[in-house]
Formats: sequence, structure tokens, C-alpha cells
Amino acid sequence: MTEDLSAEQKARTTYDNLLRVITDPDVKAPLRFLRAREIVHFQRFGEALEQLKDSLDRKNYYYFNPEFDKQFMKTEI
Repeated sequence: MTEDLSAEQKARTTYDNLLRVITDPDVKAPLRFLRAREIVHFQRFGEALEQLKDSLDRKNYYYFNPEFDKQFMKTEI
């Protein structure tokens, strides 16, 4: 998820840089749309990451987290 967030920010920065140097309005309009789309994607990935973090054991976040798998596995003994 953090890689997705990073990719969205890199794309937004690229569009920002292009918008600074391009003067043709027919080129700028789609770039503005794409930049806005990257911002929305970044926000949605951030929301998804927060929801994911809420479902994990915070003490074991960066390591293997068996708490996350318990909801998908049923053990019958």
C-alpha cells in the first residue's frame, strides 16, 4: 500500500512539473485531469491503508501478523 501511495505522489509531481513548462491549453487540460485523478487515488489508498492498519495487531504491524489471517481460516479439531 505504501508503494502505491508513493507511486501516486510521483505521478502527481510529474504532472505538476509538466504543467509548469507546458503552455498549450489543449495539453494542459488532460494533464490537470490526470493530476486530480492521482490526488484522489492517493487519498483512497491512504484510507485503505488506515482500514488495514485498524484490522491488524498494532504490536506486530511490520512482521508476520497471524491476527490478520484468523478471519479467513477456520480451525476444526
